[in-house]
Amino acid sequence: MTSMSRAALVSGAFVELADALVGEYDVLDLLRTLVDQCVVLLDASAAGILLADAHGNLQVLASTSEESHIVDVLQREAGAGPCVDAYRSGSVVTIGDLEAEDGRYPGFRAAALSQGFHSVHAIPMRFRPHTIGALDLFRQSKGVLSDEDAMIGQALADVATVSLLQERAARESATVTERLQRALNSRVVIEQAKGVIAQRNSINMDEAFIRLRAHARSHREPMHTSAANVINRRVMI
Repeated sequence: MTSMSRAALVSGAFVELADALVGEYDVLDLLRTLVDQCVVLLDASAAGILLADAHGNLQVLASTSEESHIVDVLQREAGAGPCVDAYRSGSVVTIGDLEAEDGRYPGFRAAALSQGFHSVHAIPMRFRPHTIGALDLFRQSKGVLSDEDAMIGQALADVATVSLLQERAARESATVTERLQRALNSRVVIEQAKGVIAQRNSINMDEAFIRLRAHARSHREPMHTSAANVINRRVMI
């Protein structure tokens, strides 16, 4: 990839994120756009996002694959892993060789290796004193991200973080917490709808999500609304 084509891709990623922020933007669509762009732009095989709910507990909000979703759910349930530490510390956590990492995160290490991942780069989603979650970049190869890729990943995470925290300037922090909680509740409905679409069309869950998001965008409605309509059989996707 030439430097010019790389610059165009990076510029396009920020434009797409900006488009996702127009009007009453869909938080889940924004986060899925973020992880999708991380895989396109960076030396990552998969990506996922964990955000803190109203009680400070991390929940999986977006994943680019079922494999990364499984690993993120397991580290959330165990309360230990690079993403958890990135959230708690507010600092980047990088493991360049999971096979050689036998001290920290034994549960996460085993889960990641079982899904074919050999390195991970976790970026806190933080703006000044506020840390709301973390972005995981999974790689099937060993080694750390280049400085350039790490900087781009941090910039993408920062854009999403600022957008999620923008209401703090004018409203109490509870408003943002409630918005994140609504996103978490919407995730449950979306997962159910993905299952319905996957079973109905004999496709995998990733393809089911793509179809659900495309339907929501074409009808200019939040994904959770489209998901509820799928579950209630108001629409057939």
